[in-house]
Amino acid sequence: MSNQANTLSDIVQTVVFNAPIQKVWDAVATSEGIAAWFMPNNFKPEAGYEFHLEAGPFGNSPCKVTDVTPPNRLSFVWGKDWSLTFELKDVDGKTEFTLIHAGWDVDKVTEFGQPHSVVREMMANGWTGIAMRLTAYVEA
Repeated sequence: MSNQANTLSDIVQTVVFNAPIQKVWDAVATSEGIAAWFMPNNFKPEAGYEFHLEAGPFGNSPCKVTDVTPPNRLSFVWGKDWSLTFELKDVDGKTEFTLIHAGWDVDKVTEFGQPHSVVREMMANGWTGIAMRLTAYVEA
């Protein structure tokens, strides 16, 4: 286990979409859906499935699905240190969506040599914009 003092907090964002849970699930748990608001990919919603996110100038990030529980939870390992979890909850016909980006450690650097502490701040801001894209996609 990593030293608790070296662990940076998870990025957690919760948004309520004016869209039914199945529509949101299709947006976050299909290759086409993920490509529409996040990155091109060859994802399949199968536990253990290995896929890539096409991160533009950063190349292809290897990922592996760790949990698929339709329509409420999807998790996958991203790159060498991170995990992404999407949690969905039906709230009176709307969908409460929580994104959890975990695996941050002040002592680690990314594949590109950037300290986690620096990248975490960029990613936290980035997820805000990505969540807006997802909102637009599922509420369209």
